[in-house]
Amino acid sequence: MSMFKPSILTIALATAGISSFSSYAQEEQQTAKNDVEVIEVKGFRGSVVESINTKRFSSEVVESISAEDIGKLPDSSIAESIARLPGLTAQRLDGRASRVSVRGFSENESATTFNGREQVSIGDNRGVEFDLYPSEIMSGVTVYKTPSASLDAEGIAGVIDMQTVKPLSKGERVIMFNGQLEQTGFDKLNPDGDDQGFRGTVSYIDQFADDTIGVAFAYNKMSSPNQEKRWNSWGYPEFTGDDGQTYSILGGAKPFVRSSTLERDSAMLVVEAAPTDRLSMTFDALYVDFSDEKILRGIEVPFAWGQGTIDPSSAVVDSESGFITSAVTQGQRVVVRNDYEERNADLTQFGFNTKYNIDDSWSVELDASRSEVERQIWSIESYSGTGRGDANGIADNIGYEFDGGNTGAQFSPQLDYSDYGLIQLGGPLSWGSSAALNNKYGLSGTAYENTAQDGFINAPEINDELITLKLAASKLLENEYFSKVSFGISYRDREKSKVSEGYFMTLKDFSLSNPGMLSIPEQYRKGTASLDFIGMGNMVAYDTNGLVNDGYYDLLQESLTDQKHKTQSWTVKEEVTAVFAQLDINAELGSIPVRGNIGARYVQTDQSSQGFAANTVDGLVVVSSTDVSHDYSHFLPSINLSFAIDEDQTIRFGAAKTISRARLDEMNASINASYNQQPDENGNYWSVSGGNPKLEPKEATGLDISYENYFNAEGYFAAAFFYKDITQWIFDGSYEVDMSGVADPSTGQIPANSTGSGSGKVNGGEGDLWGYELSLALPFNIFHSSLEGFGLIASHTGVEQDLTDQNGNEYELPGLSDQIDSLTVYFERSGFQARTSMRKRSDFKGDVYGLGFATTQVDIKGETIWDAQIGYDFSEGSIESLNGLSVTFQVQNITEEPFVSLQGNSDLQVRDYQDYGRTFLLGFSYKL
Repeated sequence: MSMFKPSILTIALATAGISSFSSYAQEEQQTAKNDVEVIEVKGFRGSVVESINTKRFSSEVVESISAEDIGKLPDSSIAESIARLPGLTAQRLDGRASRVSVRGFSENESATTFNGREQVSIGDNRGVEFDLYPSEIMSGVTVYKTPSASLDAEGIAGVIDMQTVKPLSKGERVIMFNGQLEQTGFDKLNPDGDDQGFRGTVSYIDQFADDTIGVAFAYNKMSSPNQEKRWNSWGYPEFTGDDGQTYSILGGAKPFVRSSTLERDSAMLVVEAAPTDRLSMTFDALYVDFSDEKILRGIEVPFAWGQGTIDPSSAVVDSESGFITSAVTQGQRVVVRNDYEERNADLTQFGFNTKYNIDDSWSVELDASRSEVERQIWSIESYSGTGRGDANGIADNIGYEFDGGNTGAQFSPQLDYSDYGLIQLGGPLSWGSSAALNNKYGLSGTAYENTAQDGFINAPEINDELITLKLAASKLLENEYFSKVSFGISYRDREKSKVSEGYFMTLKDFSLSNPGMLSIPEQYRKGTASLDFIGMGNMVAYDTNGLVNDGYYDLLQESLTDQKHKTQSWTVKEEVTAVFAQLDINAELGSIPVRGNIGARYVQTDQSSQGFAANTVDGLVVVSSTDVSHDYSHFLPSINLSFAIDEDQTIRFGAAKTISRARLDEMNASINASYNQQPDENGNYWSVSGGNPKLEPKEATGLDISYENYFNAEGYFAAAFFYKDITQWIFDGSYEVDMSGVADPSTGQIPANSTGSGSGKVNGGEGDLWGYELSLALPFNIFHSSLEGFGLIASHTGVEQDLTDQNGNEYELPGLSDQIDSLTVYFERSGFQARTSMRKRSDFKGDVYGLGFATTQVDIKGETIWDAQIGYDFSEGSIESLNGLSVTFQVQNITEEPFVSLQGNSDLQVRDYQDYGRTFLLGFSYKL
C-alpha cells in the first residue's frame, strides 16, 4: 500500500517553526497542497479548504479560519469567526462577541498573538477583547490547542494567532474595496442614538523589483451601532418571615435602554523583501483608533432596599424558591438616570522579522516588535428626580411582577417620568455620603447632609506596553528520525499601569442656602426615551455630556475619601526570558510515517509591581508607596506526534507542561493597609488586603489524542480527547506579606515590625479538566454530483472539571460551558452563496464590569445564536462589466437571543437581561 510521507524538504519548509510569524502552518499547507492536489474552489468553500489543510498539515493540534482575500473573513468580527471553531466559544460584551474561551478555559488562560507576537490588551487583565481588531484587514487566525517549544507564548488553554497577509506569496497585484451598511433591528431606543452605521475597507497588495519586494496596505473605517434593552437588578436580599421560613425579594433594579456606536479606524502595512534567495525581511505595522460611545437612559427603582413601605397584601410568593415574585412599594422615590460613556483606545504595533539561510542547512532568524495600547474611559452618571434627598419631592407607589422567565420584572408606576415639569436635575436620594462633599458645602449635621451628589464620573485609564525580541537558528538534518533542529532565545518586557479615579458631580449653584433642584435647560432636552419594555413608560431624555462640558456641574475627586481608587491604581512589570530547543520528527514506526516535534522551553520571569498602601484617617485617604518584586522559572517540555495511517487518516498525540500567568489586577502591589500596635494571631502587625505581587502562574500538564480522516478535499471528520492535570491555580486566601520599607499611612513613619497578614489571591488547589471534541466538514457532492456546492461544518464539544481550592472546596472555572456546539450549512455555486450558522453554549461563569468598572464574576445562562448570509459573486456570471464585484446580505442574531445572568439560586433572580435584537448588514466587495 502506498503510504503518504512528507519529504524532508516539505517538512523543512512547512515546519520553519522558529518563525515568530507562526505562519508555518500556512506555509506547510501550501507546500502540501502542491504535493497532494490543487483545489480550484473559491469564496467560502476556498476558505474551508485552506482551513482544513492548515489543520491537516500542522505539526500541532490546531484549528484555523482563513480568508480567500484580505477583507473577506467569513464573519464581520474575528471573535464571531473564532467562536465557530471546534472547542471554542465567545462571551458577548454589549452585544458583540468579544471574549473567547478555549476548551472550557476563559480568555485569561489563553495567549493571543499577532503575527506570532504576544499582544497588549485594553482591559485590566491579559485577555484580549477581539472587537478591537478589525477582521477586514486579517488574512487568517490559527488556534494552537497544543504548544510546541518554538511557539513563543504561554497559555494553558492554547494560543490564538492573528495573521496578516504576506504580499510576496500573493503573486499578483490586488486592489480591493469592501463596504457594508449596517442597521439595528430596533428603531432608535434613544432619540440621540444611532441605529444605522457603515464599514469600509480599501486594500492594496503588489510586488516590485522582480518580485523581490512586496507591499500590502489596508485601511478600514467602521461606525457600528448597537442597541439594547436591559433589565438589571441590584440584588435579592433574604429575610426570615414570621413563619420562620426564608424568603427573598427584589432589593432594587436599574433597567435602561442603551444606544452605542463603535467607531474604529484601522491601518495595516506589510513590507516584505527577499533581495536574495537566502535573505528575507518583513516589516509590519498596525494602528487602531477605537472609540465606543454609549448613551444609557433608565430609572433606578429601590424596592426592599428603598425608603418605601412594602404592602404585605400585595406580595405573591413562589412556593418552590420562597422568592416574592410580585409586590407593591408605597411612598418610594426613584432616580432617573441619563448616562453617557466614552471608551477610547489607541493601539500601535510594529514588528520586524528577518531570516537568513547561511547555507542549505543552517538558517538564523531575528524578530523584534513593540506594541502599546492606551485606553481612557469617561463614564458619566447624571441623576434627576422629583426632589433632593430622601424626604423631598413627590413619591410614587410602584408595583413589580416577575413573568416567570429570565426577562426580569414589569413595573406599574403611577407618576409620569417624561414630565419635564416634574423631573429635575439633582440627587433625589441621599447617595453622597462623602465627608469631602459634606465638608465642601457645609452640610454635616444639617437636613441636607449626604445629599450633594447629583451624579458621578468614573475615569479609569490603562496603558499597556510590550517589547519583544527573539533570536533563533535552525539546521536541517538528514537521518531516519529527525528533519530539523531549532533553538533560540526570546525576551519580553511588559509594563501595564492603571490609574483609577472618580468624581462626584454637584450642580454648580448648589449650596446650603440654595439646595433645590434645577429644571433641565431647554437646549439640552432631547425628548423622551421609552421604557415600555419594563412597564415604566416614557422618561425624560437630556444631553448629559453637554451639561458637564458646559460647566453645569462642579467636580470633586472621590479618591480624597475612598481608598478604592488608590488600591485600584497600580503598575505591573514583567521581564520574561525564554530559551528553547526543538527537534522536528520525520520517521517511520514500522510502515507508519510519523512526524511532529519534541522540545522544551525554559522560562525565567522577573516581575514587580508598584502601587499604594492606603488607609483612611479622619475621613480622608492617606497613602504610602509600595514596590514588590518576585521571580520564578518554569521548565516546559512538549511533544507532538502524528501517525499517518494512510494518505487520508491520521492519529495525533500531544503532551505538554503549560502555564497561564496571573491576572494583572490580582498581582499588583496596591493594598488597603493598616498597622496595629499589637500582633494578630499569626504574630503579624500589618493587616493588608488587595493585590498579591508574588502570585505565580497557574500550571497544568495537558494530554491530547485525536483521530482525523480527510476523506475529501473539502471534507474531514475528527474526534479528539483532551485532558488537563491542573497542579496549581489561583484562589481567594490569606498569605504572609513583607512590608519592609512601607510607611504606616496613618503616621508616615516606617514601623519597626514589617510582617503582615494579607488577604487576597493566593496560589494553590488542584484538579482535572477533561473533554472531547467531534468535528465534521461534509461536502454534499460526495453523495451526488447534483449536490455540488452544498455542505455543512459542525462540531460538538463536551467539557467536565473537578477542581478544588487550597482548602478543599469545589471551584467552578470561569468561562467553562460543559457543552459547546456549532453548525454552518452552506451553498456556493456559480457565484451564488448562502449559509446559515449557529453557535451554542451551555451555562457558565463569566466576567462583567461591576461598580467602578471593577471586574465581577456572575452566572451566565447558556445561549444559541443564529446568523445567516446570502450573496452573489458576479465574477462567476456572464456580465463582464461586473467582473470582480460581489454583494452580500447578512442577518445576525436572527432569533434575538438575549444575554442573561443570574444572581442567586433561582432562575427568577435575574441580574441582567440584555435584549440586543437583530442586526442587518448589506455589503459589497470589488476586486480590481
